[in-house]
Amino acid sequence: MDTVGVGEMSNWQRDPFGGEIADGILYGRGACDMKGALAAMVYAAKALIESDPPLTGDLYIAGVVQEETCEGLALQHIVEEEGLRPDWVLLGEPTNLQIARGQRGRMELQIRVQGRSCHASAPERGINAIYEAARIVVGLELLAPKLDRDPFLGQGTIAVTDINSASKSLDMCVDHDVITKNVNHNTIPDGCTLYIDRRLTTAETETHALNEVRRIIAREDVRAEVKVPVYNAKSYRGYRTEKRLYFSPWIISEEDPFLLQVSEIVDAVLGFVPRIGKWNFSTDGVYSAGTAGIPTVGFGPGEEAYAHTVDEQVRLNDLKAAAQVYAQLAARMLR
Repeated sequence: MDTVGVGEMSNWQRDPFGGEIADGILYGRGACDMKGALAAMVYAAKALIESDPPLTGDLYIAGVVQEETCEGLALQHIVEEEGLRPDWVLLGEPTNLQIARGQRGRMELQIRVQGRSCHASAPERGINAIYEAARIVVGLELLAPKLDRDPFLGQGTIAVTDINSASKSLDMCVDHDVITKNVNHNTIPDGCTLYIDRRLTTAETETHALNEVRRIIAREDVRAEVKVPVYNAKSYRGYRTEKRLYFSPWIISEEDPFLLQVSEIVDAVLGFVPRIGKWNFSTDGVYSAGTAGIPTVGFGPGEEAYAHTVDEQVRLNDLKAAAQVYAQLAARMLR
């Protein structure tokens, strides 16, 4: 639930699945992003059940899947398919026990560059799709510092995150009894695909971001097309979903009543006034706040800097503190 793979195991100093504890710190994949917060929420609900306060509403803990690849998708299913629309949403993504009230949007872009293949011994006879794509990459790099800057969310970003190429010519390679198909490396590639991560401020729309890239393609006179790809996958239960990989930015007001309640509870339980900030990464708030318009606030244990790292960790005391805040907040909002 909401975590990523471990990558190269040899880079880890501790077992990523070991749940090792040292000096009051729990180490392992997902410790702060965000199985720590999920555990704190479970124990907060347990505390509420045991204390049996007079609540007048319902509390749901949603442990959602596929958040890392398509954030908001499972939450959208809960609201639009299951018919559960909450009055408030609290996200447990890591905030170091501070409060987050927004984030930049996110979209993926796919650029397919068309070249013309020929034998690599005479490259002048073809059009190398990798070279054509490289010109686009330089254009994207030059675009990056010119992107819109929001006074709260910061500047939009653009980054090439994957590139692959192929030629239509294939070799048939025979190795003993095994026949495999390999891409021929002495052929000029006629196709190259770029994948781009784009983070959006509130002033940047999907159309705006697409047109920026189209202008680069036109300026470089490259045969290429850009589009927003579609996420198509099955959940671990076999439920198939499709969603275009565009996720809107969102900001909740500092004066929102729910945010003020969260801040008051943190102050009362933990003894400090929390800092109000934002996330740099993307969360399920893209749906709850960005699409559905549900008041959404972020509060969780763990530091954002440790998410997805080989040193991923969370302080045990922060897990306990978060559980206390979650329980008190639910009791306050539902009394």
